[in-house]
Amino acid sequence: MFSISCSSIGLALLIFIVVMCAISEAAQYRAKFVIFTLFCAFAASWSIPIMLFRPGDWRNALLPAWQLQKFAKLLGFNFIIRGHENIVKDTGAIVVINHQSAMDLIVLAELWPTLERCTVVSKKIILYLGTFGLASWLWGTIFIDRGNVQDAQQRINSTAEIINKRKAKLLLFPEGTRHSSNTLKPFKKGAFHVAIASQTPIQPVVVSKYYFMDHKLLKFNHGTSFITILPPIPTIGMTKDDLPNLLDKTYQLMNEEFQRTSQEVLSKYGNNTKCE
Repeated sequence: MFSISCSSIGLALLIFIVVMCAISEAAQYRAKFVIFTLFCAFAASWSIPIMLFRPGDWRNALLPAWQLQKFAKLLGFNFIIRGHENIVKDTGAIVVINHQSAMDLIVLAELWPTLERCTVVSKKIILYLGTFGLASWLWGTIFIDRGNVQDAQQRINSTAEIINKRKAKLLLFPEGTRHSSNTLKPFKKGAFHVAIASQTPIQPVVVSKYYFMDHKLLKFNHGTSFITILPPIPTIGMTKDDLPNLLDKTYQLMNEEFQRTSQEVLSKYGNNTKCE
């Protein structure tokens, strides 16, 4: 009889994964996403004892964010942040970001220490995802129940007080869903309701297209992306009647910047790869 140790099985499995990733882009794509998910859970979980000393504080996410930034480079992600001079400093803000992939968590990790005093809104179900849910609560995530539209809207609007009291930056994805199109999807109204209710500016942030990633073809290569922080759009004096114009203005600015920077980053770093 042959005795097979756990270490031998683990080594064989590791070799198998490496070989599969070397010969198959689809295997590489899936492996990177699995490793990314596991690392996110690890980075958030082990920091919990430290976070317990200041529950609900945005600074609790700084250590996990730093770890995720470093890990992203190992995966081949390189982000270049531009527009530091446009960052809102003296008040809170509603930070609206275009949404492309689960990898946008890395964008949040890049923005968290750059913008400072950040918070996010998440589905209530995340709160029950073990240590990751606990960590999310500890760094001040605002949880909403999307199944209860009335309660969710009330929670979104109540963040106006939090924003003004803490001068917080609320990071939101106004498109609502991820996509890989060449233009942005229509924006939902939630972020703009909060901006008007709190009378704090909209801070548009545009992330250029991930030309090195294709979810349909299961491709996940290395590459560079621009994160552009645009000048804030004031909301002082606005009412709900101004919401459509505010939304349209923000969308037009971000969509134009998205297309422009996507072409720019592709020409500089794409190595003749086409955005499809």
